[in-house]
Amino acid sequence: MTEHSSEPRAEITLAFTGASGAPYGWRLLELLLAQHIKVHLLISSAARVVFATEHDIKLAGAPDKCTEQLVAHFHCAPELISVYGKDDWFSPVASGSAAPKKMVVCPCSTGTLSAIAQGASDNLIERAADVVLKEGGKLILVVRESPLSAIHLENMLKLSRLGVCIMPAAPGFYHQPTQLSDLVDFMVARILDQLGLSQQLVARWGYGGQ
Repeated sequence: MTEHSSEPRAEITLAFTGASGAPYGWRLLELLLAQHIKVHLLISSAARVVFATEHDIKLAGAPDKCTEQLVAHFHCAPELISVYGKDDWFSPVASGSAAPKKMVVCPCSTGTLSAIAQGASDNLIERAADVVLKEGGKLILVVRESPLSAIHLENMLKLSRLGVCIMPAAPGFYHQPTQLSDLVDFMVARILDQLGLSQQLVARWGYGGQ
């Protein structure tokens, strides 16, 4: 990825939580930065454990160090990514007057799902989601759990009725994936579609020889 000097095209809040599915979140972050989208990144403590386990990536705990780490890894302009701590209540994402109107939680644990459904706002991830909801923005939850209990399903239904996009991490196979990255790209492509961003990762149904 090359650095840009122009202003970001748009701003999006992205949250990583402790569900399995770190490769989805990492690939989404990569492609958002590649499209010159400003990313406000929130990372739970459990997400850091999952990323180290599933993706062999040890994300720095301090927000400023993590920001530097990601800028160096993705070779992006420093202004394109900001990482915040879980109690950073003065960050832009904590207020409806400054927060982006779009947010993705990827992967989304069922614990985070529950907290958002109840309006808990006990940490910055939950508060940021609450802000997007109250401001009538676009909230996408990429839930990863199996099997799903009645509690999980009730929380999803409640949020869906409030306009939240529930996207279980369930990749399709009609594009005939041959490697793990193909399955990751399938889900990330669907997320980009929901965000109204272009993607050439997976051909749409009826195109590309399907």
